[in-house]
Amino acid sequence: MTGKNIDIAHEYFQAVQKGDLPKVGELLDEAVVWHQPGANRFSGEHKGRDAVFAMLGGMMEASQGSFAIDTIHALMGNGDTVAASIHFAGRREDASMSMDGVDVLRIKDGKIVEMWLFSGDQSAEDAFWGK
Repeated sequence: MTGKNIDIAHEYFQAVQKGDLPKVGELLDEAVVWHQPGANRFSGEHKGRDAVFAMLGGMMEASQGSFAIDTIHALMGNGDTVAASIHFAGRREDASMSMDGVDVLRIKDGKIVEMWLFSGDQSAEDAFWGK
């Protein structure tokens, strides 16, 4: 099961990097629970695929379309959980961020049902996204 879940996580990150939103939507469970870290306007628990897409859309708008996961360093599995060591970045006219992070995905029946995100520099991320 671990190997299959790593494959699903890999497919998810590839779709994110390509901007393939239909594929991202296909891989996220309709009732996904997304734990966005920090103390910024996007932080908190987002429940449901629609809420997650609304948050991601807001991030793209706030970053003038530049927010991206540009590197996937490693995918590591343990049962129904996959940890992804990543690098992400974003910029807009007056600010930028670039840092490593870890995304933890819980996968059930081929769908991502829960996601926890961790930032290498949460203060810098909070400052970038703002309140």
